[in-house]
Amino acid sequence: MEDYMKSNLDRWNEMVAIHERSAFYDVPGFKAGRITVSQLERDELGDMSGKSLLHLQCHFGMDTMSWARLGARVTGVDYSDKAIGLAQSLAGELGIEASFVCSNIYALPNDDLIPARFDIVYTALGVLGWLPDLQHWAKVIAHYLKPGGTFYILEAHPFMFTLDESSPDFTVVYPYFSLEALKFEAEHSYASDEKLVNKTEYGWNHSFSEIINSLISQGLTIEFLHEFPFCGWNYFKEMEKGDDQWHYLKDESKRALVPLMFSLKATRR
Repeated sequence: MEDYMKSNLDRWNEMVAIHERSAFYDVPGFKAGRITVSQLERDELGDMSGKSLLHLQCHFGMDTMSWARLGARVTGVDYSDKAIGLAQSLAGELGIEASFVCSNIYALPNDDLIPARFDIVYTALGVLGWLPDLQHWAKVIAHYLKPGGTFYILEAHPFMFTLDESSPDFTVVYPYFSLEALKFEAEHSYASDEKLVNKTEYGWNHSFSEIINSLISQGLTIEFLHEFPFCGWNYFKEMEKGDDQWHYLKDESKRALVPLMFSLKATRR
């Protein structure tokens, strides 16, 4: 497992500089004031003014800092030291008050690193597949939530990750119940055509029951679960970005056939 995580970390560290200069992330637009969190997330979480927020798996922090622009007091966590370094640099350059901590989720909770408790624990878009163990993930969430605090996730749908991304016929090729790591060889990041040295990555699929029950086991109450026919990136080749910035299947007749994304909100008792 340590070898899998190290391989992924090497890949993510290499991708940080590539993502910083990619059109996908549009760092110049962010520097000019763009809010990177979606209107969907903002509507479902509500007014953030004065609320404390912990962002797990924050990459280089643009979403974290976007919540700060919307009024929250924010802390971002990621295991990539390159990503955290860039996040701290951007926050300093832009004068955004935000704290960033470099830590693997499996090294948390650690009150020396993060002593606070938060109104909101947040994570989004392409996060769960990098985690082999959701029970520990849920333990971290519950630990850092204040009583009555909110956990929120917006993520690709578990069923979508079973499907062949190169096939227009929704062929199931990956296990829904992932008992072992899935190994992939990819020359490019999802955000750029630049070639990578670190081509190997490992991922884990998680069923809805695993996601939900891990949270329930830590004393969280599910407030809602929403499913959507669009995604945050082009998972399938035959997709296009809509006016709302979400990615849809080009063939409108197929859009109701499979779920592509979900959101979940839970409360700590």
